[in-house]
Amino acid sequence: MYGRVIGVGSTGAGGATLAATGMWLNSMALMVAATTLAAAGVALFKLAPRPRRR
Repeated sequence: MYGRVIGVGSTGAGGATLAATGMWLNSMALMVAATTLAAAGVALFKLAPRPRRR
């Protein structure tokens, strides 16, 4: 019984650590994706042909 309680506690702590790490990695991946999309958008905007002014 006591061992089971310790096991549950350590599993919970490990799971919380894994979840926190996953959230951090996920936010980092989202930041990288957003930066890449923004850079691609700027490049497309610069490459897009615009009507010439007279």
